[in-house]
Amino acid sequence: MTDTLSPKEIVKELDKYIISQDEAKKSVAIALRNRWRRQKLPPELRDEVAPKNIIMIGPTGVGKTEIARRLARLAQAPFIKVEASKYTEVGYVGRDVESMVRDLTDLAINMIKSEKAGEIENKAEELVEERILDLLLPLASTPVSPRSEELEKVVSRGEEEAQRERTREKLRKQLREGKLEKRLVELEVRDRFIPMVEIFSSSGMEEMDINIHEMFGKMFPQRMKKRKVSVGEARRILGQEETQKLINMDEVVREAISRVENSGIIFLDELDKIAGREQGRGPDVSREGVQRDILPMIEGTNVATKYGMVKTDHILFIAAGAFHISKPSDLIPELQGRFPIRVELQSLSRDDFKKILTQPRNALIKQYTALLETEGIRIKFTADAINEIASIASIVNSQMENIGARRLYTIMEKLVEDISFNAPDGPRKVTIGAKYVKNRLSRISKDQDLSKYVL
Repeated sequence: MTDTLSPKEIVKELDKYIISQDEAKKSVAIALRNRWRRQKLPPELRDEVAPKNIIMIGPTGVGKTEIARRLARLAQAPFIKVEASKYTEVGYVGRDVESMVRDLTDLAINMIKSEKAGEIENKAEELVEERILDLLLPLASTPVSPRSEELEKVVSRGEEEAQRERTREKLRKQLREGKLEKRLVELEVRDRFIPMVEIFSSSGMEEMDINIHEMFGKMFPQRMKKRKVSVGEARRILGQEETQKLINMDEVVREAISRVENSGIIFLDELDKIAGREQGRGPDVSREGVQRDILPMIEGTNVATKYGMVKTDHILFIAAGAFHISKPSDLIPELQGRFPIRVELQSLSRDDFKKILTQPRNALIKQYTALLETEGIRIKFTADAINEIASIASIVNSQMENIGARRLYTIMEKLVEDISFNAPDGPRKVTIGAKYVKNRLSRISKDQDLSKYVL
């Protein structure tokens, strides 16, 4: 999709979901377009163009994660969000930084498999239909005939086959009309026998490239067992089997690794939590050590995965952090140099809150309206009510911890609490005005001690 979208059009797409933060949108749009431009370069120059990694600086709840997530969805690129604070220095118990690339590769494999499954869906459905018809109308075993009766049996067999074909076509028609979905058939499935061996490791099994279950599965022969299932369930089981047979896994792995290396996006959150340098002594997990382990990932290295080696040279890293206590200059110089683009996201204003409530495609007002409509309740928010909600959110954020747009979730939930609770028996039409909002929230917002617990 990004082949046809200019940076302005990318920003326009992001505007559908994210309010304000124009500078950040502009930066990520350029970074995304540069990836497409890089693919157009001759091979000798293509490898020299490094991704322009970005650091987003701003308080929580202003849209840092949402920008990265929407960007990845727009680019149809493998995307993973990780927290820098979860990783530990090499030699200590905890997650190894290389696991972020392994997780991204696993995600890309599933993404390509889904795409391939979509391409072969019609073929798989045809094969499944034939197998279900075989189950509904099993082949009858024909006994060996004496020579004297051979001609008569050949004629009889021909009639039986014609009758069988007519019956099969009737069943096919009923199957396509959905009339046989609950009929039971006997299906032979693999017995998912796994030896009772458990391995406990404090470092986490996700770091091991060897899949223990796969290893044991190959050591022990696969057993088959017969199960009686409905036609609908058989369709699902056989669909998975046929899809798996039709998909070329070598091609999937090759495409997935290529997509990770050229289009992958890693969103590295909470970067500020590992900024700074400790002066303590003794064996302790240092934040600077984690930075030094992350550095090769961003500079470009080869990471061993169970699908093969993956290069990180051209993966786009978008880092984010509030940087309340520390600042980007507290990062080690080598890491700072790998994030050439710095973008500061602004705190959300009262007007921004009003827009967030109504304008995006996934606006909160739209969400709550749709949720209550499922129970036949038509809820309407007046313009005054929206202004009041935005004002309360802005006041509470300024008086207490600024958690950005997340404050709106708490306020909205408290606002519709009674309506939601009484939904099955309550009124079918509800209008929420400024007076209702004040009655529900003003006392809580004014009492700071109470706000700390409720809002």
